[in-house]
Amino acid sequence: MSRDPLDRTALTTPKRAAELEELLIDAEADDEQARQSHPLVRRPWLLLLGLILVALNLRPALSSMAPLLSEVSKSLGLSAAQAGLLTTLPVLCLGLFAPLAPVLARRFGAERVVLGILLTLAGGIVLRSAFGQVGLFAGSILAGASIGVIGVLLPGIVKRDFAKQAGAMTGVYTMALCLGAAMAAGATVPLSEHLGHDWALGLGFWVVPALLAAVFWLPQVGEKHGAHQVAYRVRGLLRDPLAWQVTLYMGLQSSLAYIVFGWLPSILIGRGLTPTQAGLVLSGSVIVQLISSLAAPWMATRGKDQRLAIVIVMLMTLGGLFGCLYAPIDGLWGWAILLGLGQGATFSLALTLIVLRSRDAHVAANLSSMAQGFGYTLASLGPFAVGVVHDLTGGWNALGWIFGLIGLGAIIAGIGAGRALYVGVSSERVTDRR
Repeated sequence: MSRDPLDRTALTTPKRAAELEELLIDAEADDEQARQSHPLVRRPWLLLLGLILVALNLRPALSSMAPLLSEVSKSLGLSAAQAGLLTTLPVLCLGLFAPLAPVLARRFGAERVVLGILLTLAGGIVLRSAFGQVGLFAGSILAGASIGVIGVLLPGIVKRDFAKQAGAMTGVYTMALCLGAAMAAGATVPLSEHLGHDWALGLGFWVVPALLAAVFWLPQVGEKHGAHQVAYRVRGLLRDPLAWQVTLYMGLQSSLAYIVFGWLPSILIGRGLTPTQAGLVLSGSVIVQLISSLAAPWMATRGKDQRLAIVIVMLMTLGGLFGCLYAPIDGLWGWAILLGLGQGATFSLALTLIVLRSRDAHVAANLSSMAQGFGYTLASLGPFAVGVVHDLTGGWNALGWIFGLIGLGAIIAGIGAGRALYVGVSSERVTDRR
């Protein structure tokens, strides 16, 4: 780049915003020549369908458990702390296994890895549904690990094969994520009831869309081949304060998100809703995330920095959480919608910050790996803490302190991460390899 490498100032202008719409966080960012040497996608409609189906499967394994958590806990004799661990393990695995994605992609090819991990995800769903308490935890680990790897690879495939439609395809990808989460949250309890009031069958149903996605993804494995690669090195990221602020914001906002995925239905059931009603509220809250997740990055890049936007959307998230926890139940849907709008925006802003704070795609890829790896590991503590507090107090009222502390931490980290600066590192070319 032409900028002074010591100049950390990052201007957010309409021109810069337009450029950012084309810059996705690429799990294969080291593959600089992939787009030139990569074979043309002969059937783009089939790739698009495959991407949508794969993205639809990145949240059901997480959001399907929450509406049935009380029933599963009673059936298997889980304590609240164990239930909290059950909601924590998949999120922890998101962070622990996400850094493996680029390594696997370079070794086997992104398409082959996606197919293999989809089958692993399907196996995890079956395992947690059919093999008692041990299978429940082991399957949750497999599911979380699978989602962590695929979630890093898909944006890179979008960037490579739909470079000219990157903005639109990112919107489609985000929509599929939200729809998958909403469908699982809203449909799992009715499915369980329809299938003989068996929670295992309700959870196990989500192996069907995972296998369907694998079938439609299979043609991509035969079309893609390796490409000449240019290696880049990014040094010093772990010593950069701004990089840690971005990581903390990613982790803390994700912690609130996975508390909602894991515990909101149980909280609402405790307030008098049926499991079906609680699942529908979670589903509705997730659906409205689509609106703010698309709008927030566009609005945030129109200002001089993102600090004000970060504070506003986190306050919206906290307002929705406190409303769902404490406000009269008659206004629950309004609070759930506010929560969804806030959380959709916080997640999109977290991803946008990774790009905005990076000088180039190679720095962005490394910052993304750091933010997701450390961030999701940090995020996993939130659902576990909720389970422990509920176990100790026997109720939900004390959770307001957890929500408030996490939200305050996210605001503090976000104010630092939202400044118009670059992380103080840059990428350097190392060597060519085949």
